[in-house]
Amino acid sequence: MDQQNQNQQNQSSMQQNTSFQQTQQIGQQESEHFVAVQKNGDGDLTAFKTSSGRTLDYREALQEVQAGRISGVNAFKGRDGETYIRGDADGDPSNNLDQLPIF
Repeated sequence: MDQQNQNQQNQSSMQQNTSFQQTQQIGQQESEHFVAVQKNGDGDLTAFKTSSGRTLDYREALQEVQAGRISGVNAFKGRDGETYIRGDADGDPSNNLDQLPIF
């Protein structure tokens, strides 16, 4: 019985270690960033293309940004109380979201 308990403990420990390694690998994956945008007739951003090729509408993109899965951008609450996506402030206007290519 002691040998069987030891085997079960070893198996459980191995499973926990594998799970921890998988979590570490996921955490080490490179995050996506926006590479192109779509705009409406008023020039408002309506959709985004990510570095992995995904196309996200504004709502989906906002959820990804808020979850920390998109780098180089952040979510902020405007004066109107709505939440918006904007590029991280880095002093370089050439990489603002408005400056990204249209797709």
